[in-house]
Amino acid sequence: MNIYLVQHGKPLPEEIDPERPLSDQGRLDVERLGDFLQRGGIHIARIFHSGKTRARQTAEILSSKLDPEAGPEEREGLAPMADASVIAQEIGKLQEDTMIVGHLPHLAKLCSILVTGSESKGIVTFQQGGVVCLRGDPPSKEWKIRWMVVPEILSP
Repeated sequence: MNIYLVQHGKPLPEEIDPERPLSDQGRLDVERLGDFLQRGGIHIARIFHSGKTRARQTAEILSSKLDPEAGPEEREGLAPMADASVIAQEIGKLQEDTMIVGHLPHLAKLCSILVTGSESKGIVTFQQGGVVCLRGDPPSKEWKIRWMVVPEILSP
């Protein structure tokens, strides 16, 4: 089973819009990411997101490209400062490839918990509009990083 951890695309600054929707560059980066994943034959059953505007918009764009069985779903426990161990436990119960769109520092802690068992080991440097693919076999709780894609790789 694969878990795809996606940091939302680049948002507008808070002083321009307190809701922090995706910027034009952020939207473009996420669309390129979605196109790349689609061409790569990535299939997911669902996309979870935090509900914050930038994460929801990122999930919607990726959903339009990847056409998961279930549309984007807002999930508690994906906020930037949420306890990452809660979602890590939920991931252990999943049976199908799933994408999680979220924020830092939560995503970094979640990735660290899944791969090392500890949230404090910084093992990945996430980038806005990028994805990290983890491969595991729940409920064994053994996850490994398969690959990572960042916007700079996808730029024309």
